[in-house]
Amino acid sequence: MPEATVILNATAIQRALMRIAHEIAERNEVGTEVVLVGIPAGGVPLAQRLGKILSEIWHQPVPVGVLDVSMHRDDLRQRAAPTIHPTVLPFDLTGKTVVLVDDVLFTGRTTRAAMDALNDFGRPKKIQFAVLIDRGHRELPIKADYVGKNVPTAITEKVRVRLDIPNQSDEVVLVK
Repeated sequence: MPEATVILNATAIQRALMRIAHEIAERNEVGTEVVLVGIPAGGVPLAQRLGKILSEIWHQPVPVGVLDVSMHRDDLRQRAAPTIHPTVLPFDLTGKTVVLVDDVLFTGRTTRAAMDALNDFGRPKKIQFAVLIDRGHRELPIKADYVGKNVPTAITEKVRVRLDIPNQSDEVVLVK
């Protein structure tokens, strides 16, 4: 059985999201120009939580969307059939600051796919990137603008983000 170590508990996750939200607000003074876009599956609940926090900071709603990146991945030939999630972007991206949100940044390939997918829906003014965990091991020159926690890992380890699971507390675990 693999050994699992808790990296962040529910309180630490909330604290990290509060800090990220305040950093987003500091960097983007005009809240009406910011939209959040979660990458399924882990980035969606994080984007929703960040949206609520930013709405309180800016005293106005912050639009939150979902962006499926599966058909933009560079490993399509290596997968039997990609898991397709619905893309829901109930706002225009053109001229907006899009904050992409994901749970874990690893190789950077999902982020690259997300940036490609965004181009199908408009031309943002700028794209920023927020992650709960940055575990290193980049294969592409991708860097997050907002990071909840940097967790140096071995390439063989896994980081699991558990959010919104009934009867369980939110947590991030490192599985060796």
